Amino acid sequence: MTYKISDYSLHRATQLKVHIEPSKDGKHKIDVYDLDGKYITSIGAIGYPDFPTYISTHGLDVAMEKRKNYKLRHEKDRHIPNSRGFYADTILW
Repeated sequence: MTYKISDYSLHRATQLKVHIEPSKDGKHKIDVYDLDGKYITSIGAIGYPDFPTYISTHGLDVAMEKRKNYKLRHEKDRHIPNSRGFYADTILW
């Protein structure tokens, strides 16, 4: 199953000046590339919802609560620039 990248995630990637595509490895949702096409990392485990998914399936209130919990769980790694956690936090949440 190929993950359908949301407009939200595309917009966030543009803000970060990276390019994203559905992941080719079958384990993740998105592959992240720099603007020259060099692979950076894969983010978002298949099987786990993200912020745009929660909005579409459960509504904004639930999505905001899930986002808050995600950010608390990943506080240690989401602030490290150019890390997998950083890109997952900024593109998917």
